[in-house]
Amino acid sequence: MKKRDDIDFNEFETILKEKLAHIEDNIVQLRSELDSVGSDDGINDMQDLASLHSLSEKDNTILHQQEHELKEIIHALGKINNGTFGICEKSARPIPVERLKVNPIARTKVGLED
Repeated sequence: MKKRDDIDFNEFETILKEKLAHIEDNIVQLRSELDSVGSDDGINDMQDLASLHSLSEKDNTILHQQEHELKEIIHALGKINNGTFGICEKSARPIPVERLKVNPIARTKVGLED
């Protein structure tokens, strides 16, 4: 597979590392919030308990999404390191730079027919 010469790999690496730091901070904060919700034993009001449960479910959903995005960022950084960044994993054709700028963790082209 040919390495792309039309991409500034350093630019994308910088973008991905900034996203990585942001996501890692989010994950730490979400885990902290979930831990504090789980330790609130003094709540007896059913409405408050239901509200906490709802918040906990939302935080868990967001946490799972953030953990998935973290894995995708790490995957994209690995592709930068091995020279396959910007290559569609299905067609082995270049992913348009415009798509990568919007979504640097993109694994595939949008239209595989061309």
